[in-house]
Amino acid sequence: MSFKAYLIQQTEGKVVSGFVDMQEDQLDPGEVTIAVAYSGVNYKDALAATGAGRIIRRFPCIGGVDLAGTVVKSADPAFAPGDQVLATSYDIGVAHHGGFAEMARVPANWVLKLPPGLSLRDAMALGTAGFTAGLAVVRMEHDGLKPENGPVVVSGATGGVGSIAVEILARCGYQVHALTGKEHETDYLKQLGASEVMLRSSLDLTKIKPLDKALWAGAVDNLGGDVLAWMASTMRIDGTLASIGLAASMDLKTTVAPFILRGVALLGIDSVNCPMPRRAEVWLRLGDDLKAAKVIAQAREIAFDELPGVFEEFLQARVKGRILVRIQA
Repeated sequence: MSFKAYLIQQTEGKVVSGFVDMQEDQLDPGEVTIAVAYSGVNYKDALAATGAGRIIRRFPCIGGVDLAGTVVKSADPAFAPGDQVLATSYDIGVAHHGGFAEMARVPANWVLKLPPGLSLRDAMALGTAGFTAGLAVVRMEHDGLKPENGPVVVSGATGGVGSIAVEILARCGYQVHALTGKEHETDYLKQLGASEVMLRSSLDLTKIKPLDKALWAGAVDNLGGDVLAWMASTMRIDGTLASIGLAASMDLKTTVAPFILRGVALLGIDSVNCPMPRRAEVWLRLGDDLKAAKVIAQAREIAFDELPGVFEEFLQARVKGRILVRIQA
């Protein structure tokens, strides 16, 4: 059976990607074969497809770290033909053929049945970004974060993870401060539930104190670098700080002061290797009390053929919210 796929290859040391026709027997091993309905586009996908980042660990590889669709066949009794499922992370789209294809085959222990409260489209309007935001909130709650503890700040707030984090935190009753470099998106962030919108330009990141005024009970950081260091210095006693990205920098220049004098917890959020029991718990909540209905409704849907045209938008930081790809109806 022939199907359409967006394949990332390497030719003479250069990454080249494009649409190809493939056969089912060219798919990677796995117990579950899925007719893909939707995928999502992430910054990671843009880096992989363009070669702007060293993301792909094996060439050739079908791109797309997210997928949702219907089981065609399964060698694992946990899944049956007709089941609606989703799969994100692990090696999908980087070392195992991914979701930018009409067909996918993946190991059964990477697959989840579609949670109640979500359609296949909803699941990919969230995708890895939504799962990462949900995982951050669940981890922070487990560490003691509650709305009555005080306000929460979210950096990179207009991106996929940031937008979803803003909405689900606001939905859970938190006072959310959205930190962004895009003043023109203030209305968008307030519509998602942000009580305050802060501009990064208002911060003096050249003079970060070991301990500054205690502002935040919780923080979700997409940027890394100086913004993460500033967040650490402004956390309240027993605050929880979730580090989920490095859009600005991989570096972190801080001191131990926030951690030993204020008891701040720095939580690393790893959506790739998250154990399946916790993964399932987060996805169940993403269909229930953590459902980012506004981001889902506003997600920009593109046809499969339009996929290559959006990668540059990610690389130039022009994306707001989420973009999902309609692979097949």
